[in-house]
Parts: sequence; structure tokens; C-alpha cells
Amino acid sequence: MLRRLSTNQPEKFKFTKVNLDWAKQQLKKYPKGRQASAVIPLLWKAQEQEGWVSKPAIEFVASFLDMPEVRVLEVATFYFMFHLKPVGSKAHFQVCGTTPCMLRGSEELINVCKAKINEKQHSLSGDGSMSWEEVECLGGCANAPLVQVGSDYFEDLDKASFEKLISEFEDNKSPLPGSRLGRFSSEPANMTKKYSRKKLSSENASIERFRG
Repeated sequence: MLRRLSTNQPEKFKFTKVNLDWAKQQLKKYPKGRQASAVIPLLWKAQEQEGWVSKPAIEFVASFLDMPEVRVLEVATFYFMFHLKPVGSKAHFQVCGTTPCMLRGSEELINVCKAKINEKQHSLSGDGSMSWEEVECLGGCANAPLVQVGSDYFEDLDKASFEKLISEFEDNKSPLPGSRLGRFSSEPANMTKKYSRKKLSSENASIERFRG
């Protein structure tokens, strides 16, 4: 798939002081002359700061690492984890659409996104607060279908629970990540009561005491 930078670009980009200090520490991990190896973590930090990777961010990272801008552009456009267009200010929903999730109802989740956010993926909602995209496997097949928002997974979704999740983000709430069926991890759904969060936390604590 051909990936291009957004036609809507900010005038400039720079790291916050905290992120700039972090970036300088990253360079210390690499031998002299090998600072280009830090291009992915620096692009990722830029995305964490702004929500997406803009052309000014690419130029900033290239200058910071003393790299040709085209080399940084190649990395940003190659890896799908980098958003090349502005995303929702409140939430960007990444809907897994591969086989296990599809069989468990991800197409219904995509239809919810089209109805509540925007008919087209990689496009903002009317107020700019939401966006969505269909992605490849998120690795949570046992808890399909699932959606990623930021660094969090929301699992075992259906139409109703996903609509509720979107509404919670719209209302500036912080939904608890994890299963919508009450699963602690990826245990069979009919064993959620047996393997409760409280019970597993107690068992894990016992294991740690035994190891110690």
C-alpha cells in the first residue's frame, strides 16, 4: 500500500523539554556515528507527543540524528504503526480485521466506526475528536474481536459494548482496558468467575513469595 504524508501540515515541530532530554539519552545507547539507529524510537516519541508523524517532525528527527530527510521519510512511510495523518484528539481506534477477529465480529465494529466516527478510515469525525482505521493482527486472537486505543487493548467487544466505549471517550472518560466479558487474561470465557482478578492477583503474589 502506498502511504503518503498528509496535505494538512503544521508549520513546525519540536520536542518538549522532557522529550528532548529523553531523546538525548537515547543517543547514548548507540556508538558514535550510529545515531541513525535511534530513528524509530524518536519517530515514535514524536507520534506520542503529537498523535501523528508530520513532515516537520520528520525533518526535526532527521536534523537531530544528522540523517538525510528522505531516509527518515522512508522509515515513517514503511511502518504502519506511524500515523501520517492527524488522528482524533480524544481517541484513535485501531480495529483488528484479520481472520480471528473477523470471525468474531470485527466487521460489525467497523460498521460502528463508519456510523459514529466517519465513513472513511484515516479521517476525522466532525468535531475532530475521533478517528479510526482497520489494522492487521493485534495479537490478541483469544480475546477477539478487539480494538487498540493508544497503548491499551479493549477486548471481547460487540456492537453494544463498542458503541459504549466510543461514547465514554467522547465524554472524556478513561475506560478500563481489557475484556468486556470480565476476563482477567485470555482464560475461557466460561471460567471468568473462577479466575477472577482478585483470585489471580492473590495466586501471583503467592508465586512471587515462593520464588523469593
